[in-house]
Amino acid sequence: MVSNPQEQMKVQKMNIEERMSKIGKKIAIGSGKGGVGKSVVTSLIASYLAKQGKNVGILDLDITGPSIPMMFGINEKPMGGGSGIMPVLTESGIKIMSIGLLLPKNEDAVIWRGPMISNAVSQFLADIIWDELDYLLFDLPPGTSDVQLTLMQNVKLDGFLVVTSPQILAATIVKKAISMAKELNVRILGVVENMSYAICPDCGNKLKVFGNGEDNKIGIPIVGTIPIDPQISKLCDEGKIEEYEIDLGGIYKILEGL
Repeated sequence: MVSNPQEQMKVQKMNIEERMSKIGKKIAIGSGKGGVGKSVVTSLIASYLAKQGKNVGILDLDITGPSIPMMFGINEKPMGGGSGIMPVLTESGIKIMSIGLLLPKNEDAVIWRGPMISNAVSQFLADIIWDELDYLLFDLPPGTSDVQLTLMQNVKLDGFLVVTSPQILAATIVKKAISMAKELNVRILGVVENMSYAICPDCGNKLKVFGNGEDNKIGIPIVGTIPIDPQISKLCDEGKIEEYEIDLGGIYKILEGL
């Protein structure tokens, strides 16, 4: 057993490198802004990739506000052993890991300071047994702090998908996340605009409820849009997000081309 802290960090880093070496493409999905639907976007992209026959995993890194397990209807506890922790499988075979799966109850709060959160992220990266995946999606919490820094310093990401909504306020904060990724030399793949529009049930026209996202001038191309659709909320609440059908072919082509 390694007792020296420096040796422990060295072993942990080696374990992270070994786990990540089996994964094809590692994509972070974040925003900097809360409430724009990062977890929804992550879930929809993962579900779309799985429908294309890809082996996909999601690591929910929103330590204090995990929502991925509920969206997929997962209550099963991960199995652990001497070699690590096994992620839980969804209905379509997506591998999921979240601190929400380790809590006694969904509503239990995780009241941790920054260093504890960073340590939890590092331990997840080192201990989870993903085996071979085509894609591993990292669902990031709001902000540009401990979780984002720990991930980007420990994992060589293949790209960062930025999630926003059409409001100028959201875009202003999203720019901070873009700046962070650039500072850490992470490739920005584009912007996914969530709540981009609604379809009028009477005339079928697209309604820009929250404004025109093209006016936000984020400076990064919009590579995908997701509508305001009550069906998305319904399926998330029922734990059946995998059943939602949406064409994310534009995002898929970008990820395939990495």
